[in-house]
Amino acid sequence: MAYFPAIPQIAYEGAKSKSSLAFHFYDPDEVILGKPMRDHLRFAMSYWHTMCAEGADMFGVGTLRKNYGQSDPVASALAKADAAFELMQKLRLDFYCFHDRDIAPEAETLAETNARLDTVADRLEELQQATGIRPLWGTANLFGHPRYQNGAASSCSPEVFAFAAAQVKKAIELTVRLGGGGYVFWGGREGYETLLNTNYALEQENIARLFTLARDYARSIGFTGSFYIEPKPREPMKHQYDYDAATAIGFLRKYGLEGDFKLNIEANHATLAGHTFQHELRIAREEGFFGSIDANIGDPLLGWDTDQFPTNVYDSALAMWEVLEAGGFTLGGLNFDAKTRRPSNRFEDLFQAYIAGMDSFALGLRVAVKLRADGRLGEFVQQRYAGYQTGLGAQITGGKATLQSLEAWALAQGEVATTSGRQEYLEAVLNDVMFGG
Repeated sequence: MAYFPAIPQIAYEGAKSKSSLAFHFYDPDEVILGKPMRDHLRFAMSYWHTMCAEGADMFGVGTLRKNYGQSDPVASALAKADAAFELMQKLRLDFYCFHDRDIAPEAETLAETNARLDTVADRLEELQQATGIRPLWGTANLFGHPRYQNGAASSCSPEVFAFAAAQVKKAIELTVRLGGGGYVFWGGREGYETLLNTNYALEQENIARLFTLARDYARSIGFTGSFYIEPKPREPMKHQYDYDAATAIGFLRKYGLEGDFKLNIEANHATLAGHTFQHELRIAREEGFFGSIDANIGDPLLGWDTDQFPTNVYDSALAMWEVLEAGGFTLGGLNFDAKTRRPSNRFEDLFQAYIAGMDSFALGLRVAVKLRADGRLGEFVQQRYAGYQTGLGAQITGGKATLQSLEAWALAQGEVATTSGRQEYLEAVLNDVMFGG
């Protein structure tokens, strides 16, 4: 059965094409820097937004039905899997990402829920074998059910902690079974509303305990992939513990988890934390925690996680600069944690949204390659800090300077000269590379 019969296989037609159902910049087989574009970008479908989200918001119900012609929850989940693989094949996506509750809805008991997951996993395995598509990463939804109103690992209730642990165990088993390269922890409710009722230290320790238990179990059943933390500053909780990349890295180092965990950076989460997307990627890269990316964009006029498809090529170009500087993806990739706007209530809109996002990151990759080849940005930064290569600067970075020696130098030197940061020039260079000949 075809769920999207009006949608053709999406082909690359080039920049001059006017077709809304064709790639204009993403040519998956084009070789760039020695490997195909698809291997640079490693695009993935988000199961939750793409196959499940119906356009509902806090003020209204959904505008697009996604039960795929079925009323029984298990039958609907199986049809959803079939539809997902039809969509991914037509969009030429190689990966998908999932929460456990995306692929099969929760039942009355944990045992019944797990049985539903196994049934759908059987179908997913068949579809993967037929297509070669596989999970980029899996995760557990530890935020949607009312039991997680006070968090999951950070809950004040040990019973909730135990249920969350059981759910994580099953989600890890599914990820391993389906060949996922990573497992993500997004602490959607791991935080607090007020310190008046919160044991901050215990909650932090319990989150680390769950991460440690999950890591040890996963390794014991043969999982060799990466664990990821996905930072987010707020929403739904007022204060979330994984606020940004730096906060998450500090947490991982404090609890000795840095050997197994990296970061999954989302663009919209970065801006909600008051950072740029590039900033969060740079922190992760420089600190050795670069792992994967949730590709989307937020609306600067709105103060929440709008999860829009990415179409800002400045953002995608600077993001791909960081990916290339990191040596490229290994187990991670670009997951479209994005959804169409509520009035975009056709499946055709969903395909066009994916095309726009994929083309935007293909453009970003092309620009990033040109920026590195152009060399002006990298050379400027190198020259700006060249003083640390010799003389006084080398004494500072080499650990040979003392406060006394630096004071003696300053007293003998008098006033020091400063240099221009030339930000406007560098922004013009970026435009020149992006739009010049």
